[in-house]
Amino acid sequence: MRLATYNVEWFANLFGPQDQLLLDDHPSGRYGIDRYSQAMALAAVFQRLDADAILVVEAPNTGREQRSTRALANFAAEAGLRTSEAIAGFANDTHQEIALLYDPAVLSVRHDPKSAPKAPRFDGVFRIDLDVDDQMDEVRFSKPPLELALTTKSGRAIRLIGAHLKSKAPHGARNEEDVVQISIANRRKQLAQAIWLHRRVKQHVQAREDLIVLGDLNDGPGLDEYERLFGRSSVEIVMGQELTDPHAQSLLKPRRHVLPSTSRFFNPETKRYFSALLDYVMISNSLLSGEPKWRIWHPFEDAECYEDEDLRNALLAASDHFPVTLDLNLS
Repeated sequence: MRLATYNVEWFANLFGPQDQLLLDDHPSGRYGIDRYSQAMALAAVFQRLDADAILVVEAPNTGREQRSTRALANFAAEAGLRTSEAIAGFANDTHQEIALLYDPAVLSVRHDPKSAPKAPRFDGVFRIDLDVDDQMDEVRFSKPPLELALTTKSGRAIRLIGAHLKSKAPHGARNEEDVVQISIANRRKQLAQAIWLHRRVKQHVQAREDLIVLGDLNDGPGLDEYERLFGRSSVEIVMGQELTDPHAQSLLKPRRHVLPSTSRFFNPETKRYFSALLDYVMISNSLLSGEPKWRIWHPFEDAECYEDEDLRNALLAASDHFPVTLDLNLS
């Protein structure tokens, strides 16, 4: 079985009010790329992935006239994908949903949110003392993680959690002092969300359930200077001792000259591109016997992606993130 996570930049911009794919020359959210070109690039990437299920991070919007799952199903039909059905969880107000596009001939899937005294449902409120002032703070997810119960054709049950943790960007800062204060506050909130998510991870692992946690955690060991204030990144917290992801774990070791990355951004001030490892597929130790194989489809780091010019160009046009796949034997 192949599972994937893919953050698609401005996917929502490719759909009209009734979730019809807009294949025209109007600008997409991607700089210098029209909607037709981005949609065709995405179709090419999804076709090449040929995954049994893809977690779409920043999936199309769900609102008064739009529905993320309908938009994804329309996209799959236009692209000729076998992942013809989509499922989402709790809608959010950011126009960036979390949804799973999957092949119904391979998997049956249902939305199955859980709750526990120390880890409430992800559309609820998590209470934790963020700043050690003996006062409980209330934390909410702007994008509640997607909790799914998967069953393979052979009857294997798997828990899947798709996540997109809040960005630490200091939006609204008016000066350098604001940047520092907002960044620290955002870091505290993100770490609280990571603790909340990890408690759910422990809940499943202690129940001896197979578990996969995947998505964009918008963080990684050593990603910024604020990590030193708190000791650990949110990726380390989510993973704990219960989950495995070789890309995340490579960052915990003595640094290599070349580190893996799943995204590529342009800095308009320096006129240079920079890379970051933001997207992960973590599995419980109970799944290690399935001979897992991870792959980051980075056009400049994966030789096969680079040598295939059509695929390389499609990956660069489709999004500022690149897919991460996990091949797993579940027989």
